[in-house]
Amino acid sequence: MSKASSKAAAAALAAGGKTGVRIVVAGDRGTGKSSLIITAAVDNFPGTCPPVLPPTRLAEDFYPDRVPVTIIDTSSKLEDTGKVAEELKRADAVVLTYACDRPETLDRLSTFWLPKLRQLEVKVPVIVVGCKLDLRDENQQVSLEQVMSPIMQQFREIETCIECSSFKRIQIPEVFYYAQKAVLHPTAPLFDQESQTLKPRCVRALKRIFILCDHDRDGALSDAELNDFQVKCFNAPLQPSEIVGVKRVVEEKLPGGGTTDGGVNERGLTLTGFLFLHALFIEKGRLETTWTVLRKFGYNNDIRLDDELIPSFKRAPDESVELSSEPLDFLRGIYELFDGDYDNNLRPAELDDIFSTAPDSPWDEPPYKDAAERTSLGGLSVNAFLSEWALMTLLHPSRAVEYLIYIGYLGDPSTAVRVTRKRRLDRKKQQSERNVFQCFVFGPKKAGKTSLLNSFIGRRKNSAMFVMTSHTVQLFL
Repeated sequence: MSKASSKAAAAALAAGGKTGVRIVVAGDRGTGKSSLIITAAVDNFPGTCPPVLPPTRLAEDFYPDRVPVTIIDTSSKLEDTGKVAEELKRADAVVLTYACDRPETLDRLSTFWLPKLRQLEVKVPVIVVGCKLDLRDENQQVSLEQVMSPIMQQFREIETCIECSSFKRIQIPEVFYYAQKAVLHPTAPLFDQESQTLKPRCVRALKRIFILCDHDRDGALSDAELNDFQVKCFNAPLQPSEIVGVKRVVEEKLPGGGTTDGGVNERGLTLTGFLFLHALFIEKGRLETTWTVLRKFGYNNDIRLDDELIPSFKRAPDESVELSSEPLDFLRGIYELFDGDYDNNLRPAELDDIFSTAPDSPWDEPPYKDAAERTSLGGLSVNAFLSEWALMTLLHPSRAVEYLIYIGYLGDPSTAVRVTRKRRLDRKKQQSERNVFQCFVFGPKKAGKTSLLNSFIGRRKNSAMFVMTSHTVQLFL
């Protein structure tokens, strides 16, 4: 584990308002919960154990990520069911135990414990642990994969399965390492276990990172660009032989004969190859590699830019918010870049391409969907494109800046929008500096308000996309 990975993991934890990882151990009576915890903490098998241990804190340097771990033991008594449920709800990860010498305790995982977690809406990683490995009948040896595969297919929340022995101190530290790792470097946001592919939001984030690192914009990471990326993310350069090795792995798996569809071409590592490498890291259990990259570029566990990177904007009720000149020039350039045939008609597919480096398209839902005039070909003119941005900036300025960053804006986010002066000053001076005006249309029911607004942008009847409260309509021109 590199220092960069450790710092990124700790920073991600702190961003979520946490100072450590809380792991709750649950399971049937006599499955080895308390012995597992004590052996992990003191590296020695206890002769006797109390019914329930007090919270056990592992030293900060116990694992390479240097994040404190607190382990919570739970009672098996029926009267403590409510308390166990509360502990499970507070968990960052859950360790479910069964006894290797008692098959019925394994069955109880799928018939009781895992359904119980779902019933309690405990949506955290689950580590299934077979304790008392030393007591298992040698005549009934069955592979862990064979036993757990059907259960893991049914309960996707299971992150890892492992067998251990507290008595013989076999794989005890690994249990809580996997639990901590599942919290700091979760699989679910990155990878679809069923399809064995990167999730769309992860692909979008990695595509943005690839483009940011492709300094010469030739669609491939050269050796120098690949090395810069490595230094930025992991504070260590790649040796020439390592770069050759990386490319060889990609070429073996994604032969493309130098085409853009291959993982490597004459210019370097392509986006396809870059994404393949991250999928490979995840498949091999090296999720910390991809998470370190994402966090280095400002992403949180939801694979969105961290709130600290997005400025907030205060404004009085009679003030407005507009994009400043620099981002407007940037957006005009983006429009020209993606309007491939230069026909002043940004087609839906071209618009999707613009937002392909964002978590999603911000204009797929109200109040932005169909809020601007469409061309006869169903696309957006440059003015309509800019008007959508004006609307988003007026309603949600921080969101507008966030999506500017996603699509490649490199200017200062804090100056990307400007707050207009108060309306009373405009009235006093009898002039306005605003470029975007917010108008309200009043009238009784069926007076034609919607039809009036639709007529401005050629919108079909009953397809209006405006903000309406009671008899008030906001019109954005």
